[in-house]
Amino acid sequence: MQTLKEGDKMPSFMSKDQNGTIINSDDYLGKKLIVFFYPKANTPGCTAEACNLRDNYEEFQAQGYELLGVSADSEKKQANFSEKYFFPFPLLADEDLSVINAFGVWGPKKFMGKEYDGIHRTTFVIDEDGIITKVIDKVKTKDHAAQLL
Repeated sequence: MQTLKEGDKMPSFMSKDQNGTIINSDDYLGKKLIVFFYPKANTPGCTAEACNLRDNYEEFQAQGYELLGVSADSEKKQANFSEKYFFPFPLLADEDLSVINAFGVWGPKKFMGKEYDGIHRTTFVIDEDGIITKVIDKVKTKDHAAQLL
């Protein structure tokens, strides 16, 4: 697993969001962007993280940031997640793992003694030039906005 780091350029990507809209990384050039990767929609940790970002969304916008959530869930699962919690930002349905692999957040994990491959909960802060300025790999799900702001 080769995770992108500070100073790296954001990879180019295209993926569908929860509504089937194509999201292109080029659309975010010239804007500040926060891309957060989470393992699975509608699970306790992922819900706490996404809701914390939602609750602080106005502050992110006031500081000029766009937000983009990414998991390997289907469009339908992402749509259900977004509708249930009223997320004001797109959630990418990266079922083919193209965005997840481009950022290098797919790899071996351990849970309750079992090893498996999955998404590592990681957040990238990207500047207007598409350069990664911060990587958070120890995400505090209930207080993630404070880690970013």
